[in-house]
Amino acid sequence: MNTNLIQKYNIPGPRYTSYPTVPFWDKTGIAPSDWKQSVVKAFDESNDSEGISLYIHLPFCESLCTFCACHKKITKRHEVEEPYLETVLKEWKLYCDLFDDKPIIREIHLGGGTPTFFSSENLSNIINGIFELAEKHAHFEFSYEGHPNHTSKEQLQTLYDLGSRRNSFGIQDYDSTVQKAIHRVQSFEQVKKVNDWSREIGYTSISHDLIFGLPFQTESSIRDTIKKTIALKPDRIAYYSYAHVPWIKGVGQRGFDDNDLPKDAEKRYLYELGKQLFFDAGYIEIGMDHFALPSDSLNIALENKKLHRNFMGYTAGKTELMIGLGMSSISDSWYAFAQNEKAIDTYQKRVNEGEIPIFRGHLLTDEDLVVRKHILDLMCNLETEWNDRLSENAKQKITEQLQEIKNDGLLEFSDNKLKLKEEGRMFVRNVCMAFDLRLQENKPDTRVFSSTI
Repeated sequence: MNTNLIQKYNIPGPRYTSYPTVPFWDKTGIAPSDWKQSVVKAFDESNDSEGISLYIHLPFCESLCTFCACHKKITKRHEVEEPYLETVLKEWKLYCDLFDDKPIIREIHLGGGTPTFFSSENLSNIINGIFELAEKHAHFEFSYEGHPNHTSKEQLQTLYDLGSRRNSFGIQDYDSTVQKAIHRVQSFEQVKKVNDWSREIGYTSISHDLIFGLPFQTESSIRDTIKKTIALKPDRIAYYSYAHVPWIKGVGQRGFDDNDLPKDAEKRYLYELGKQLFFDAGYIEIGMDHFALPSDSLNIALENKKLHRNFMGYTAGKTELMIGLGMSSISDSWYAFAQNEKAIDTYQKRVNEGEIPIFRGHLLTDEDLVVRKHILDLMCNLETEWNDRLSENAKQKITEQLQEIKNDGLLEFSDNKLKLKEEGRMFVRNVCMAFDLRLQENKPDTRVFSSTI
């Protein structure tokens, strides 16, 4: 590692699950009619071939994890399940009423919150309710996130019977001091149990989420966490950088002092250490912060240059239309973005009044669409080509921003192509920032993003 470059480029920046990023969406929002029109356009262009994707946000958790930056509702009252799911199905019908044909669903992902907060019966109800108005694509994929302490064998079996072959468990770290600090105490034995159940039932892709940069993490604790993870041989491993944004998320991320966090080169070392341990165990690095076994569909997509990235992270398949259901969910029609109301009560009220419950959005300009494709290529393939409709003025601005990164030996580019070198991989977010014309034109006065490294 070049510690000088890490200090130089470790600045606040987006994670680029979209472009434009949410803080730079049009301040005037998006008119409901424009959003519906963009959804119908994307649906008509792709439903018969690639199908559509659904992201369903299930926000409830029984306890608060202090590392979490997701939109969630902490409660132990499980009577909240049915009214919430009834609202989600009503929202789904509002979308289906826009279409002339029956939706063909390529991908469903249940996120949260804690999807396995919900009972097996209610998980069946939501998926079966979705397919009362839709059909499954020939290459249908269904995945979900689970909390190891709150996932039963019955739930795993139920979700498998509903068509899921992929699941993801939030592990974060096995060290007891770290677990106490982040309020996520779960034993290796419990994780092994749900992992083994999944294998026994027949899941073909199991993912474990780990985080580096958490309070009190050390080289020793990371080695132990990764040793335990590799022992269970998950098909995918997400090794995320902890996004410390207490100025956005408030008390939830103030359960420890900033001085307790590994920073800059120390933090990056934890990633490079983990990466080498994953390599030694036969994993392949996928994009940014992800690893997969050679046989996993994520790696196959990478090899075939079909890897995709959206608000759900990296996926092996792409659909032009992704509809987000549930409070705070973000939808993507490729031509526009829209986010649902973040408060459950407001979300439910608007849906029950017959409204698609978006509270903000963005209609992409022609320039946005071109820049979006560049950033997507960089995040997935670490390279991009210039053969597009980007104006000469915009291209000049971008190349000027890239020049210093090139001078530091992190990338190479010609008149037609730009490619990150292997030593530049860790700076991919910085390279994407050079393409982010909206960020360059409207740099925020206050801190908005987590650090890039």
